Amino acid sequence: MIKSNYKNHREKEAQQTPPPHSMASLHLWRLLSLYISSIAAVLRRASPALSRLIRCSIIVTLIESCLSLYFIFLGLSPTTVELDDHTTVHFWTSAHRRFSRPNLVLVHGFGGNSRWQFLQLVGPLSRSFNLYVPDLLFFGKSHTFRRNRSEGFQARCVVEGLRGLGVGRCRVFGISYGGYVAYRMAEMWPEVVERVAIASCGIGYTEEQKREHLGKLGRSVTEIFLPESPKNLRRLLNLSIYKFDPLKWAPDFFLQHLIDAMLKDYRKEKLELLEHLLAQKADPDIPIPPQETMLIWGDKDDVFPPLLAFQLQRHFGPKTKLEIIKDTGHALNIDSPARLYELIESFSLGCSNSKDDDI
Repeated sequence: MIKSNYKNHREKEAQQTPPPHSMASLHLWRLLSLYISSIAAVLRRASPALSRLIRCSIIVTLIESCLSLYFIFLGLSPTTVELDDHTTVHFWTSAHRRFSRPNLVLVHGFGGNSRWQFLQLVGPLSRSFNLYVPDLLFFGKSHTFRRNRSEGFQARCVVEGLRGLGVGRCRVFGISYGGYVAYRMAEMWPEVVERVAIASCGIGYTEEQKREHLGKLGRSVTEIFLPESPKNLRRLLNLSIYKFDPLKWAPDFFLQHLIDAMLKDYRKEKLELLEHLLAQKADPDIPIPPQETMLIWGDKDDVFPPLLAFQLQRHFGPKTKLEIIKDTGHALNIDSPARLYELIESFSLGCSNSKDDDI
């Protein structure tokens, strides 16, 4: 039965044609990556002085500014919620909420802040939902002085931030590390989360599967997911992306500047997040979320193999749907943004009770 479902998923995916607005986002991403690589190469050859400008992170700062302007153009605005004297959570939210639209929360993974990861999704999704896109703690402008590094604490901070923004009910999508957080939100706050979609996430491993998979990675997980060298950054990209490497043509010197500009902030705290995740005992019998749930996986995922998705679907039971996207790696948001958008939209719109969405 599982093999039959898997075959049907593959045939269904092969027939999909990306909608025009999703194709536009994909072209924007690819053009952006091409410009980054080209400009970096030109400046490197131009002069040592210009190369020093790159060291000052001017290109990364420019890109960050462009991403912010793009989010604002789409009708999103930056908002900071002070949860207490110790914790601050930053969101991108729909500037003009419509009560006829459901609330959708997008929770990013470990590879950067929310703007970088959801660049190709916020445009089309903003047409159907009131969007809430948080930066998780120690990413972007979110931080805490508390010592808790669990996904449960991340989930609590997102939920409290949403309440501070007046959100009573919502649908949630989380990818990779964000999938752990989305799962905890759904499990711990069923009165808040109506539906949850989880993509490419490692919940539900057995200890044997965990050891076997970590062994296949061939080196320290922290070296891969918190790279300090261009070599390890390329390793991370090759591991995560199947179709298109956005930094394939970028020279090593630029990748090093990118690492210095984007991954140095809160590095110690991010390392603690990873170590907490790795130290947890694998639990294949995790609590089953009471909501309708969707699992979304790439069939070429080398970080969390598709076998885990089928295993998780069996455990969660009949209220859980599984979608496997063909020719797609771990980074579904980069490999197949159009199909990912379609799945998030159709699933999240399947349950609507908009009059209770805001408090």
